[in-house]
Parts: sequence; structure tokens; C-alpha cells
Amino acid sequence: MRRVYLDDAGSAPILPEVAAALRDLATGNPSSPHREGREARAALDRARDAAARALGVDRTEITFVSSGTEAVNLALFGAARRRSQRGALVTWAAEHQSVLGAARRLQAEGHRVEIAPVDGDALADPGAIAGDAVLVSIGLANNEVGTIQPVAGAIARAHEVGAIVHVDAGGAPRWMSIPPGADLVSISGHKLGAGPGGLLYVRDGVRIDPLFYGGPQEWGRRAGHEDVAAAVAVATALDVCAGQREARALEAEAQSSRLRGLLAELGGRVTGASHRMPNFATCAFAGRLGEDMLLALDLAGVAASSGSACASGSLDPSHVLLAMGLSMDEALGSLRLTTGYATSDEDVELAATVLRRVLARTAAHA
Repeated sequence: MRRVYLDDAGSAPILPEVAAALRDLATGNPSSPHREGREARAALDRARDAAARALGVDRTEITFVSSGTEAVNLALFGAARRRSQRGALVTWAAEHQSVLGAARRLQAEGHRVEIAPVDGDALADPGAIAGDAVLVSIGLANNEVGTIQPVAGAIARAHEVGAIVHVDAGGAPRWMSIPPGADLVSISGHKLGAGPGGLLYVRDGVRIDPLFYGGPQEWGRRAGHEDVAAAVAVATALDVCAGQREARALEAEAQSSRLRGLLAELGGRVTGASHRMPNFATCAFAGRLGEDMLLALDLAGVAASSGSACASGSLDPSHVLLAMGLSMDEALGSLRLTTGYATSDEDVELAATVLRRVLARTAAHA
């Protein structure tokens, strides 16, 4: 059976350029003085330079980490433990679970945390940043419905009151550039087509406490043996995305528009703002269970999701959809279809045929 993968936002397939870059990669310890260690150090340095070029920043501002979640936690715990006893951490109710989880843990440790509401499109309001804010965390685009956030406005407001800003970019650099001015930016490798790995941008002059202690690796921000392969993969993916972003975004928008139209035609409530990530087609079906639809789609050859893969195994409805004001019934019947670099127009048409058939025979729950 031919399969169609429409869960790029969950995890993007490994880019061929990344696979090529990892062939014959040096395996020595970058801290070792022997030839294998020097080769590994050179590969790591090249990766740091490539990532810095792709993001338009200085190489000393790049810290390689194990995942997007680690990047988020390093940014928030690292910054808050230096600052938030003097003021509040501000974020929004529809942020990624790694952001909200870190925020709630900081709150349990005694830090002041304000989780602001979002509107019906999951859009954050920079006006929620009060004068006592010292740290602000906002996503570049919502990971469940694709809504692009007013990051520039949040940065301007935060800096106006003297707060520093963390932007959770996730996999958004695959489709759009990061607005300038952020103090901290977290990026997830597997959402770029790099596989496991991640990166945290730390603006020159911003100081954060590390999560791990030990050696001086990664400018003292992250102790431990560097994962050279993950760093090379993330840097290569960022370079590919920077070069292909505009053309790929146009293709993805045409494909996702076709899917959004079909979902609406089949009775779904399309979710998210019109100003969204170009590869997102999301909706909610009242009277249906998302898990039932996903299983039927999978059996018919289409991989999709009902929201963030971080919530896999949970029967609870999406916190994003509930924050947007959807009913429990609608939130339980959500679908997220996201295209990727490898998605063809033929894939979209095959998925459309499968969606019609599956949704026609999937019984509504009581």
C-alpha cells in the first residue's frame, strides 16, 4: 500500500542532504587531542559556523542541545533563575507543552508566572506583557494549529519594559525566517528534517545558568560530550531550509489550502488564523473522536495527527484547542494534516480520496 505522510509538524522525514552530511562523519571526542578528536572538533566547528550563517548570527551565540524541549528548558530555567525573582515570567495558554511545563515548574519553585489567554485563533496578545515582566516566552507559530504569532510586537513590548524574550521557533525555520530582536531562540532538529537534536540561540550579552554542570562545552552553557552528528544534522537542515524556504512555502500553501477546503467541505471546523504556517491544515469535527479518525486513516495509508505528538497516549483534549474556546466535543475530534518537503500534489490528492472515504464511514460517537 502506498502511504502518504501528513504529519510533518510531528516529525519531518530526514532530509537527503542531512543523510549525506552524516556519511563518514568523524566519531572521535571533540575534546580529545588525537586525530579523530581533531576531526570531530572540526566537524562541530563547521556545523556551528553553518548554523550561525543560516540564522544570521554570530557563532558564539549558537549552543547545540539534544532536542527542542531541552532548548526551551535551558532558555527558561537558565534565564528565570537569574531574573524572575525580580519580576514575572509571561507566556500564553496555547504555547507548546515544553514551555508551559517549564513555566509551571518555575511557578512551583516560587517564581512568579503569568499565563495569558489567547483568542479563538490561538493568537497571543503582546498587551499581556505587564510592566513587571522580566522574561517573556512566545512561540513563533503555534505547533497545533499553525497560527503565526505577533513575535515582533511581543519583542518590542518586552524590551520596552526591560524584559528579555525567548522565542520558541520549533520547526518554523523550515517555512519562515525568525524576526530579529529575540534574546533566546529554541529550535527543534526533528521538525527540520534533521532527526534528534536541537539548538538554542543566546544573544551576545545575555547570561543564562546551565541545566547541566561539568565541563566547559558549548561556551559553558551545556556541559557534556557534544553530539557531533546531531549538530551537523541540525546545521545542515537549517542551511537547506534557508535556501529553499520561499519556494517550499509556496508549494506547501497550495497543498494545505486544498486540504483545508476539503476538511471544511466534509463538515470540519477549520482552526487557526488565516496567517498561519503554510503547511498546516487543521480542523475539529464535533461528534467524532480524533483517535478513531487517525486509526482509520492510518489503516488506509495516511499518517496524520490530532495535535502535538508530545500528547501521544493521552485521552485528554488538546490544551491549545480548549484555550481557543472550542468545546470539549470539538477538541476531542481534532485533525492536524501537515505537509512537508517530500509531499507531492499526488500525495495530497490520494489523501483527499482517503479522507472522503474514511470520514464517510467513521461513525459519530454518542
